[in-house]
Amino acid sequence: MGAKPKPRTVVIVALPGVQLLDVAGPLDVFAEANVQAGYPAYALFVAGAEPGPIRSSSGIRLMPDRIVDRDFQEPIDTLLVAGCPNAAEVPADGSVIDWLRRRASRTRRFGSVCSGAFFLAAAGLLDGRRVTTHWAVADMLASKFPSVTVDKDAIYITDGKLRTAAGVTAGLDLALALIEEDLGRDTAMKVASQLVMFFKRPGGQMQFTRKGEAVPAGRAALQELQRWVAANPSLDHSVASLATRMELSPRHFARLFRAEVGVTPATWVEEARVNAARRLLEFGNEAPKQVALHCGFADADTLRRAFNRHVGVTPAEYRKRFARITEVPARQH
Repeated sequence: MGAKPKPRTVVIVALPGVQLLDVAGPLDVFAEANVQAGYPAYALFVAGAEPGPIRSSSGIRLMPDRIVDRDFQEPIDTLLVAGCPNAAEVPADGSVIDWLRRRASRTRRFGSVCSGAFFLAAAGLLDGRRVTTHWAVADMLASKFPSVTVDKDAIYITDGKLRTAAGVTAGLDLALALIEEDLGRDTAMKVASQLVMFFKRPGGQMQFTRKGEAVPAGRAALQELQRWVAANPSLDHSVASLATRMELSPRHFARLFRAEVGVTPATWVEEARVNAARRLLEFGNEAPKQVALHCGFADADTLRRAFNRHVGVTPAEYRKRFARITEVPARQH
């Protein structure tokens, strides 16, 4: 039997207000990898900005193992920054940002979970990179740091030595992917099995968000039109038909709609119809063909393509994951 390799040091930076699952989730995945590998493949540490307990967003306090910029003598193999619900609005401590900038360059890989991407971006570590973060703050990250390419649907992304994960539970997916890189597919699959999690999660994070829903915008008359479309998705909503309802020429209507709403009428109508289909799939038992008919799609295939485009999964997959559970009536005796 050959000597086992030295443990890889994994450090998760947890700042005040941290989302506890962004820390505990990945750590539990790495800890299970140690069990499945049969030796300590990872040495796990939580790093805080200063001594003392770190108060999480849920109120639970977390005691750090190390303090950034102070206690790290050993090399760091993997450096991850956990997210905080207010990370987009509250600037991080300057000394933490400076430390991240220095230490990231000396690690084998570094990254973030959820909104922890904001701290890496503030350190300039995401410039010119493709990343992901929680869908709810993805647009804000892209706006605040225009040199960063943000994919708001991805569960996790690898870009060179950088790794970024989407919201909260995606930290588990990222940790599992890192274990597969280090210890191989078999060990990673054993970890997933033990933790009862997907080895590769199907679909992206847009299936969980309502942010892509068609929301009325523009002047009052346009908003009234959009509400009418959303309430009647099965009707003819061609540009000509909508322009007639607005008493405008098709060309003028299309130009006005695009200027005030930000998308073409056809795009908005499709989003509204997909939104209607989501509700039917969640709360009804109709076949895809009937869902398509009620929502204004020509057929089930057209619904499937549009649904995949906006939600990232097929209608059948969406229903399987999000359909309301119907109570079974009690048996009469």
